[in-house]
Amino acid sequence: MARFNTTRWSLIADACSEGEQARPALEQLCRDYRPPVLAYVRGHGHGHHDAEDLTQEFFARFIEQGWYSVATPERGRFRALLLTAVRRFVQNSDAQRRARKRGGDIRLVAFEDSTAAAAPGSPEQAFMQSWVAILLERARHRLHEEYQVAGRTALFEQLWPCIDGRAGSDELLAIAECLGQRRNTVAVHLHRMRNRLRQLIRLELLATVGSREDLEAELEELRQGLGLDAQQPEAGA
Repeated sequence: MARFNTTRWSLIADACSEGEQARPALEQLCRDYRPPVLAYVRGHGHGHHDAEDLTQEFFARFIEQGWYSVATPERGRFRALLLTAVRRFVQNSDAQRRARKRGGDIRLVAFEDSTAAAAPGSPEQAFMQSWVAILLERARHRLHEEYQVAGRTALFEQLWPCIDGRAGSDELLAIAECLGQRRNTVAVHLHRMRNRLRQLIRLELLATVGSREDLEAELEELRQGLGLDAQQPEAGA
């Protein structure tokens, strides 16, 4: 399971360096962020094989042209920077294809950081949904590891299916009977698990932003982009 380092910025710094750690860091960046890039490209209307080829080409240029080097904590959120890069890449790629068909000139769009709307069904929303799915899986993996270390794997496995808050009283009672505990005790365990998951999600996000102010802005943008109510757990947790 690949997951965020203590900070994504240290990984990006390694990728920008000339040391022996540069290539492995670049390869990890590409592995980590391939799913949301592929989701964006497919959301732009490209079929499976074209999307795979374009995603591979994007990361080839990501490496060759050093697009990752513009990512610094001072510039803010890495997700926004990556989304801007892939949006410009797809726009230019599509424009080049149209120009070849017409035999005309092409005007390429330069890379620049900007905020992309995430309308329902848009490529931006597809990117965001994939990003959040990876984020949640990494947070879940870390939470699972914590329960394993504490010798509470069985508790985790029983409670995780209820993490979305949809479990009813009967389900909690069945879990309590399985674990040999009171229903109220199980409810407390579930409440603590949800709180810890929220903390881990924030830690994962904090590794991709420049400051705690950026963290709050990132959480709000993810909520809005995914249509989450402010009272729902952040980033879907």
